[in-house]
Amino acid sequence: MRTTIQLDDQLHDLARRYALTQNMTFTALLEQALREKLLTRRVKSSQRLPIKLKTVKGNGLRQGIDLDNNAALLDLMDDY
Repeated sequence: MRTTIQLDDQLHDLARRYALTQNMTFTALLEQALREKLLTRRVKSSQRLPIKLKTVKGNGLRQGIDLDNNAALLDLMDDY
């Protein structure tokens, strides 16, 4: 697919020179860089370790506490 992108002049020159030293085209360099960036991101997100949360023993929520009401929760927290 043909597309047009705008690059900083210095970045463009650096990438062109790098591609030449690696005996590859500018297009091949961009494709490789995009693949590495996008595939690495996908792998990292699937390798995340599960989060372990510590819990405490208790009787659950006190009666009358509504977890959906932030203002009421803040008022209760102020009392302690």
